[in-house]
Amino acid sequence: MSEEPKGIREGVEDSKGDPRLILLLNAVLSAWFGWTVVWGLDRLGVTALNAVNVATLALIIFGVTYVAVLR
Repeated sequence: MSEEPKGIREGVEDSKGDPRLILLLNAVLSAWFGWTVVWGLDRLGVTALNAVNVATLALIIFGVTYVAVLR
């Protein structure tokens, strides 16, 4: 018999994943986290909970995550 089939660990370590899925997950999680932070700041009276504030923070989080993790 030839060498044994790869286990799950070797398969995961060798896989790069689909970059579109990684970007989609990054966008969704950044938007969710951005909404959560802006909601909390709204509850504290620091800023208003609106789409512009959420989108701005989500884009900042997305950009930082992209630069730090994917590049």
